[in-house]
Amino acid sequence: MTASPDIPRAWHWHGADDTVLLDGFHALKHALRFGASVPLAVATDRAAALALAEDLAPDVRAALDGLLTEVDEEVYRRLVPRPHPTGVAALALRPDRGAGLRALGRLPRTAPVVVLDQPRNLGNAGAVVRLAAGFGVTGVVTTGTLDPWHPTVVRGGAGLHFATVVERMDVAGLPPGPVFALDAEGEDIRGVRLPDDAVLAFGSERSGLTAELRARADRLLSLPMRPQVSSYNLATSVAMTLYHWSAQSPAGPPRP
Repeated sequence: MTASPDIPRAWHWHGADDTVLLDGFHALKHALRFGASVPLAVATDRAAALALAEDLAPDVRAALDGLLTEVDEEVYRRLVPRPHPTGVAALALRPDRGAGLRALGRLPRTAPVVVLDQPRNLGNAGAVVRLAAGFGVTGVVTTGTLDPWHPTVVRGGAGLHFATVVERMDVAGLPPGPVFALDAEGEDIRGVRLPDDAVLAFGSERSGLTAELRARADRLLSLPMRPQVSSYNLATSVAMTLYHWSAQSPAGPPRP
């Protein structure tokens, strides 16, 4: 289908606080798979995008066929801050925050909540959301000023924000459950069983845990690391910790 001249106007009208940019084919694919409401989606080559869906995601091909509007390169570049190689972009409605907070606060849980304590790097935060979705965690919570729904975070998460709960909260309002915080001075994680209702907290790579989060922690844990190596990447630390949980838990991550 050919682009309507009203697409840029409609795009900017929809692009309010309750919408999020889905940047690229894979972000749109995952958002649709996990129930996102998508009012607008565009592609610079509609046929190529549908062929990609046929090859990689046949389960969403019909939905994409009904959604995608073809736009030329000039229009596309006006709609997105950083063009994606797939030439696909969409706007999705953010999930209801009240429902997300209720899910985070519900006990018992079958999977932990991941807390990023004042993260700084948008791409790393997105990578953690992607990991969390893969392990089927209850949600990802950030403290501090970083917006976990920033377009760069959503891009890094490949649209998997819609597969888990993603919220920003104060330390005082963190979800219930025992708080296990990762810290170089903590006890070796290999000797600790992480319960399904755990709250797993990670500090920033530069500053570590804040004093407020450290005071809230029930236990401090450390990851095995060779002496004189300063730290792991944030997403790597989260991956190692979630794998440790999944290897011990009867529930573990979802299986195919």
